[in-house]
Amino acid sequence: MRLVQETPFRFRIDPSGDMRVPGVIFASPSLLPATNREPLLRQVANVATLPGIVEASYAMPDIHLGYGFPIGGVAATDVRGDGVISPGGVGFDISCGVRMLSADLDRGEFAKVGKLVMDRLSQRIPRGAGPGAVRAPVSDEELDRVLQGGSRYVVEHGDGCQLDLDRCEDGGGFEEADPAAVSDRARARGRQQLGSLGSGNHFLEVQHVAEVLDEPVAKAFGLRAGQVCVMIHCGSRGLGHQICTDEVHAMDHAMQRHGVHVPDRQLACVPVDSGEGRRYLGAMYAAANYARANRQILGRAASEVFSSVTGTGLELVYDISHNLARIERHEVAGEMVDLCVHRKGATRALPPGHPELPADLADVGQPVLIPGSMGTSSYVLAGVAGGGAFHSTCHGAGRQLSRHQAARSVSQKVLRDQLERRQGILVRGASRRGLVEEAPAAYKDVSEVVAVAEQAGLCRRVARLEPLGVVKG
Repeated sequence: MRLVQETPFRFRIDPSGDMRVPGVIFASPSLLPATNREPLLRQVANVATLPGIVEASYAMPDIHLGYGFPIGGVAATDVRGDGVISPGGVGFDISCGVRMLSADLDRGEFAKVGKLVMDRLSQRIPRGAGPGAVRAPVSDEELDRVLQGGSRYVVEHGDGCQLDLDRCEDGGGFEEADPAAVSDRARARGRQQLGSLGSGNHFLEVQHVAEVLDEPVAKAFGLRAGQVCVMIHCGSRGLGHQICTDEVHAMDHAMQRHGVHVPDRQLACVPVDSGEGRRYLGAMYAAANYARANRQILGRAASEVFSSVTGTGLELVYDISHNLARIERHEVAGEMVDLCVHRKGATRALPPGHPELPADLADVGQPVLIPGSMGTSSYVLAGVAGGGAFHSTCHGAGRQLSRHQAARSVSQKVLRDQLERRQGILVRGASRRGLVEEAPAAYKDVSEVVAVAEQAGLCRRVARLEPLGVVKG
């Protein structure tokens, strides 16, 4: 497919065939993939065929191949104009996201107790693909309350404070969640995994603020140079995966009845305002609530470990998701309209003054948390006025090698030596294969990704963090 470079950091695919809008990719030439480029561009173009899509099929600098939608994709459909909702535009790990907490502790102070902290975090934080969690199993009744209340339920029952809700998207949960829309199979998986990391690229990482790039905004976020922080990356576990599996199957069968045709069955979708669309929204919001509760529980467990070893706990900086679809109001062609905004591997980046921001962040914009690949920097960004793609930006570094390719090309022994001996990073709990699959070489350069996102006008950089220790999923 023909890719036109509009600016140094913006590329365009002109509409052709069934495309209703152009494709737009925010990237530098070096971030565009050297291999598998055609399938990736085809995914961007396929999303542009969705009924009701407006403006463009967008892709962030960390774009890579996904299920139907590219990971790093953003697409908004007009709810009023028979716009559709697609589970592929959210992904299987519904509301996968990042929770960042800060400690009243400097890097030098952590170094004295780092091994003990990491050992206790390794003992306390459940991870892996199967059952096992801080709270598991939970009863049907408690699961319903988690699905309905999210982290609000956890905090109200003594495991958190008001700041944990103020600094979490949506106040910690979606009121529109519908636990009744969650299948028995999804519920069975969810009962066993509440308060766990999962596997793959999920992690809990202890970091320090290596560089402050915007002092006033960093101060508003509660960050300072040298400070120790914890970043938790996980989502809705098997419950969210099962909901996506169930709904893709249901929508695949419902599309013909609604007169919807897509070029790839992985884009299965239905009108947002249909019975199937409303059911998926309710189930997806329930999974998002589960994910928020999951990260809340893990954050509190990490805080208790820090408190027991260092005498100081952890305070929430922000909790944000990067796999969600939301009903939002945006201006399109000079008119305010209700849109279903899909962000798959993309993060919402609200600008200063946005009404959904907590009062203490209204002047600086929303924190955006960008985890790097294991052993590399992570970033804190902020939303900016005039940011494009419906106030969206990147969500991470973005894969450039598949897990299978990484496992074949990276030596576990060499990787451990690089992380532990050369970089001084305390690694805990990774299996051999799990470690090499997430090697830094498997990912794009996160510093270039966030620099391009900033130069494209999607966000601004606030702080850069470097890892001190990691508990791997």
